[in-house]
Amino acid sequence: MNVPALSYLALGAAILCEVVGTSFLQKSEQFSKLAPTAIMAVFYILSFWLLSVALKSLPLGIAYAIWGGLGIVLTAVVGTVVFRQQLDAMAIVGIGMIVGGVVVINVFSSSSH
Repeated sequence: MNVPALSYLALGAAILCEVVGTSFLQKSEQFSKLAPTAIMAVFYILSFWLLSVALKSLPLGIAYAIWGGLGIVLTAVVGTVVFRQQLDAMAIVGIGMIVGGVVVINVFSSSSH
């Protein structure tokens, strides 16, 4: 694998760790439960470390936009599937716009290459 591919792999892992950390944030019940709070902290630390690895060759703004955008989308999916939280039509439209923004950055922007 070349360096950019490894950076995108690290970025993908960072996104997944952030989503897992956020899921355990929900389970921590405002940090009142020790185990979910500790798991959340470990996954957040891992997420930021992996993001820093990705930043070795990816531009900060691009990496953060992808990390944040895809993290939002995946967290919304986890909220819906795991926590049975409902999304209304405008939430779905907004999430679609986030996905569209990430696609535009990756497909059309020369800044992401």
